[in-house]
Amino acid sequence: MQTQTPAARGLFSDYRRIEALFGWIMGAPAFLGVFLFVILPFLMAIVLSFTNQRLVSPNPPRFIGLDNYSRLLSITVLALEPAIDETTGEPLLDDEGHVVFPRSRSILRTEEAYEGFFEWFTVDAFGRRYVIAAKDPTFMRSLLNNFLFALVVVPLQSSIALLLAVMVNQGIPGSNFFRTAYFSPVVTSMAVISVIWIFLYNPEVGLINRFIQFISFGRAGPFNWLGDTQSAMVAIIIMSVWQGAGFQMTIFLAGLQGIPQVLYEAASIDGANAWQRFWNVTVPGLRNTTVFVIITTTIFAFRLFTQVDVMTGGGPRNDATSTVVFHAVQQGFRRLDLGYGAAISVVFFLIVLVIALIQRRVLSTSDQAV
Repeated sequence: MQTQTPAARGLFSDYRRIEALFGWIMGAPAFLGVFLFVILPFLMAIVLSFTNQRLVSPNPPRFIGLDNYSRLLSITVLALEPAIDETTGEPLLDDEGHVVFPRSRSILRTEEAYEGFFEWFTVDAFGRRYVIAAKDPTFMRSLLNNFLFALVVVPLQSSIALLLAVMVNQGIPGSNFFRTAYFSPVVTSMAVISVIWIFLYNPEVGLINRFIQFISFGRAGPFNWLGDTQSAMVAIIIMSVWQGAGFQMTIFLAGLQGIPQVLYEAASIDGANAWQRFWNVTVPGLRNTTVFVIITTTIFAFRLFTQVDVMTGGGPRNDATSTVVFHAVQQGFRRLDLGYGAAISVVFFLIVLVIALIQRRVLSTSDQAV
């Protein structure tokens, strides 16, 4: 075994240093972009979240500590006893036979302990009415909307994307056309797509309502998809799944093409049918791809903003489709409360970071178990 001479080792060391230098030079534009447009704005947001900074104000910003975070995250519970009928001493009932409770608004506005709190929702249990109040109920509702959106979109969109990828990967005639057609919504502006779907959801002339009426022979519809609080979020979910499935399909397609064909041939020789080949060859072969798709889709789902802003404006009522990003933009740029909008952004970043880390840990553990 030959050993390198000192001159050869020095030459190799110089080569490695030059290679590393060129690597840093080539990566410098990307590193600079990440620092200027990701890291620096986030650090500025952390600083602003501890101030009362406003976009348009003659007064200089003032340090207020954790006031913005207290306003954002504070929740309390108010227990209400039934109103009593003075003549009978029994709980007072309304015309429909329901127990009457005092109005929570009068208590929240008059008692000092509940200063700054607003009713979020109520729960009737054990003869009492429990009022869940928050200093920013819109943020709480927006956060729940984000979780609901992610819980539906992530598995549904990923499943559809995998199905499309498997179909396109069969190599049937015209597969390139379908691959382009499925991916085209991804490269189209979300604002443009949202406007198009507003017309599709139109209760009078929208194609979706016309199609529903046609297949039901006029027995169903038309539906006010975006004007009803019960269906507005469903409408946004349907559009979002359609728009984003092509992106996940492309990733799954790359993963499918990386699975050796010899594994499918061996499974066929062993007598495995199509479902068994998919479950025992395709699914394990896509394990790393699936982890990447789930994590990225979850992050994209929590970033929901454009669809809400264009299609519903957070409504139609009672913040039915409001999201955390939409609420942060509303507070920071449209209501000019930049410090509070920054606090929303920081909390939201931490929530998404924790969810991504939990997903990675859980999925990695399941991979090791397999």
